Amino acid sequence: MNYLGLDKEKIALTVDELNILLADYHLYYQKLRNFHWNVIGKNFFDLHEKFEEMYDDAKLKVDEIAERVLTLRFQPTSNLSDYLKMSNLEESISELTDYDMIDQLIKDHGTILVQMRKVVKAADAAGDEGTIDLIGAYIRELEKTSWMLDAWKMKTTENHKAIPAE
Repeated sequence: MNYLGLDKEKIALTVDELNILLADYHLYYQKLRNFHWNVIGKNFFDLHEKFEEMYDDAKLKVDEIAERVLTLRFQPTSNLSDYLKMSNLEESISELTDYDMIDQLIKDHGTILVQMRKVVKAADAAGDEGTIDLIGAYIRELEKTSWMLDAWKMKTTENHKAIPAE
């Protein structure tokens, strides 16, 4: 760990959270493939293309997360059976409506965002700016994608509602 100037014991907690995020992204990737293959109806063309765009992005993130773990001089989790045990996400059935697929993805985004924030918190405690930078960008991108999927679900007569101040 000397070449990064990070404490191996402190960074181990970050790596644990990164490996959970890696598991989450593997299940998310497969869910997007499932939805890409199985979407039907009037929204087929739009969603088939969007799901492909999203799983291509998820595939890149899987690689980047694993490579970050390796950069930190740890071994990334790499078995599907381990991912199924570790992930915060669950597999999805194929027979969902297009709206149910979008609802499931928005729900999963919330779960992934929680895990990303755990990674950032652990990385901050370890002084790991590289991981914070990587995951911070992921958070911004996933929040934007969630907004866009939510807007897709809305009726044209609806508005985004302001969250009331407490």
